[in-house]
Amino acid sequence: MFGLPEKTISDERIKDILNSVESVNEEDNTAVLEIVEPLVKVIRTQKSAAEALLKIISGEHFPIETALQYLSEIYDFYETDDEVIGRIGASMEAVRDYDDLNAPPPDNVLFGKVLNSLSKLAFESEGDKAEAIHLDGLATTARLCARQYDELAKKSYARLVELLPQKAWPHYGQGLYCKTRGLFQQGVISNQKAIEVAAEPTQAYFWNLGICATGAGQGEVALKVWKELGQKIEMGRFGLPEGVYPSCKVKLAKFPLAERSSENDYPELEETIWIERLSPCHGIIRSVLYQELGVDYGDVILFDGAPITYHTYGDEQIAVFPHLATLRRQKYQFFDFCGTQSENGELGQLSEFLERDSVVYSHTENYKVLCSPCWNDQDLQHEHDETEEQHVVMGRIAAPPEVSPRTLLRDIDQALERKPRSRIFSPDLCSAAGFSGRAEIEKRRFEMLRF
Repeated sequence: MFGLPEKTISDERIKDILNSVESVNEEDNTAVLEIVEPLVKVIRTQKSAAEALLKIISGEHFPIETALQYLSEIYDFYETDDEVIGRIGASMEAVRDYDDLNAPPPDNVLFGKVLNSLSKLAFESEGDKAEAIHLDGLATTARLCARQYDELAKKSYARLVELLPQKAWPHYGQGLYCKTRGLFQQGVISNQKAIEVAAEPTQAYFWNLGICATGAGQGEVALKVWKELGQKIEMGRFGLPEGVYPSCKVKLAKFPLAERSSENDYPELEETIWIERLSPCHGIIRSVLYQELGVDYGDVILFDGAPITYHTYGDEQIAVFPHLATLRRQKYQFFDFCGTQSENGELGQLSEFLERDSVVYSHTENYKVLCSPCWNDQDLQHEHDETEEQHVVMGRIAAPPEVSPRTLLRDIDQALERKPRSRIFSPDLCSAAGFSGRAEIEKRRFEMLRF
């Protein structure tokens, strides 16, 4: 990528390049690449140019793949330069999509190289001024590697806090680590300390405290945080704060980062679903899941405050947040069904006639498999975004545990009387209700319609 080295460039030119990058629209990657080209040409032989490029990388001005390429090359050129390696450690967040918390471990070899170098430097600089710099990069890089180096991250943050007890950023980093590992009670303590010692704590400190307090079930602590941030919220269900918020989406993972280990460090199945948002960081699942993820409709989940992406519906953009943990499993009942309807959405309308929180949910109409570009940008018009009339649908019926299957079946039958052109066949529900003969009949019809 860097080509042959050329003559050096002046400090004044480097300063102009840095200023020019800062003035570019953050989405104009092409312009940034053109601006930094003079730095790139002298990167092998001019350390000040390498340090300037590292500063630009840290500012997240490049796509991740481009930043990885630059950072990898700089590492190879300056592998024995302690100062540059320390700066590389400080830049590692720019080469990982840390908002997508449940992503698998990074597969780029740079992460392992940086960890090895910084581990050695942190050991050699113990007791020196440089130790905190090396530990910061070491802890950050280990945190970004999913659950592969948790013990290293934990020890590095603990040592940082020991070295700099009156600095806010080590406590905040420790709290961030605890939040993503499900160590919510420790995360509360770390973030409270960060806020206490910070001259001017940023909103990120308060958000992470609020999320950790919610995850730890410390409703009063979370309520105080949200109120201080200007949220209109009071204590509500589940002993947690609750306000009026628009619905949003969460990317659920069968194994979120907080529930994984170094041996099983992948999210496996994932599904993006709608939730009834109760607070800035928790809500109730309002989609009946298509896959088996261990959580489902009615369960209460915790999610992070930074969206992964946005999905567009007409003129409205809906935030998609990453799944942090499951706070409460409601043990709903689920029954597969096949059915027929005269127009889209007709079977789903039956839900309004059912008891409590029961729902008829059509996967045929609500579940889509999207390619990665479409998932990240639903403005793209790929063929799988197109909709059509669905007269034969499949889905699942969900009901709270206190609603008996017989009552649920009765209510569905009565609701269907209002829609004589629609039918639902659910042999599992019939069996659970005690109607074995009807279950056999509906099973045959279910099998005929299933596709």
